[in-house]
Amino acid sequence: MKLKIAVQMDHVSTVQIAGDTTFALSLEAQRRGHELFHYVPDQLSMRDGEVIVKAEPMTLRDERGNHFTLSAPSRMKLADLDVVLLRQDPPFDMHYITNTHLLERVHGKTLVVNDPAWVRNSPEKIFVTEFPDLMPATLITRDREEVNAFRAEHGDIIVKPLYGNGGAGIFHVRPDDRNLSSLLEMFEKISREPYIVQQYLPDVRKGDKRIILIDGEPVGAINRVPAEHDSRSNMHVGGVAEHSVLTEREREICARIGPSLKERGFILVGIDVIGDYLTEINVTSPTGIREIAKFGGANIAALFWDAIEQKVQKTYAIA
Repeated sequence: MKLKIAVQMDHVSTVQIAGDTTFALSLEAQRRGHELFHYVPDQLSMRDGEVIVKAEPMTLRDERGNHFTLSAPSRMKLADLDVVLLRQDPPFDMHYITNTHLLERVHGKTLVVNDPAWVRNSPEKIFVTEFPDLMPATLITRDREEVNAFRAEHGDIIVKPLYGNGGAGIFHVRPDDRNLSSLLEMFEKISREPYIVQQYLPDVRKGDKRIILIDGEPVGAINRVPAEHDSRSNMHVGGVAEHSVLTEREREICARIGPSLKERGFILVGIDVIGDYLTEINVTSPTGIREIAKFGGANIAALFWDAIEQKVQKTYAIA
C-alpha cells in the first residue's frame, strides 16, 4: 500500500524535531514509502464546494538543522488524496474551527485524522467534563461570584484559559493570594470566552503524566515533572520528562474513555493525568511520542500508521 498523505501543520521549518510528534509521524510515513505533501492552514481553500490546497511535496531527514526539503507547490484537491493529518497547533479559535468545516467536506472520500467534526465538537477542556467522576473539581464560567464561591470551597485553585494550550496562561492561585480579581479582569479583557477553574492537585509536583492512546487503547506514557519554581509541567516551559509506566488507576481511566474515543474516530489522543485525576483529553495535535520512544517505550508512530493503513484499506478499499 502506498498512500498520498497531506499534512496540515504549522510550517515544517518551525518544528523542533527532537520532540515533535508531527515530524515523527511524517518520518514514519516516509519510511513506509508513502508520499508526503505539506501545507499550512492558510493554504486551505474551498471553491464551488471543492476543498483545495497549495501543497508542497515533502522529504524529511532526522537531522537537526537539515530536517526537510520542500519541492515546488501545486494546487490539488484534498479529495484526490488518501489521508490528511490534521496536525496544526491550537489556538482553537474560529480559524481552526472553520478549517474543520472545510475538512469535513472531504472526510469520507479522504481519511482525515483526527475526524474533523469530532475535533470541532470535542474541545479538550470540555470533552473531559463528560467524565466528571474522573476529574478534579472543575468550574467553567465568566461569573466572578461562581469563581469566588469555588475558591471559598477549595482554597487552592488553578485558573486557565478554556481554549489555551501548551501551558500558556495557567495560574496557581493560593488561598491567601490577593490577585484573583485582577487576574479575572485580565482574562475578561483578553477574550470573550469563559475560563476554567480547577481544584489544585498537589500531586502535580510529582508530575503530570501524558498517556498516548491509539484507536482508544493506551500504548505509552511519559511523566512530565514541573521545574522547581513553576506550576506547569509542559516541557517547553521547563518541565522534565521521566520514564513512566501505567498504574492501575490510569488503566482504569483509559478503559473508561476508550470507547468514546473510538466512537468519535479519534485515532491519536493524548490524555493528561495528575495523581488519580484526568485533567485533559487532547485530540487536536497531541504530543509526546518521541519522548516515550526515548525512554524505551513503544514505537507509537509505527502503531499509528498500522491503524491508519488498516482503516484506509478497510474503508476506502485501497490495495
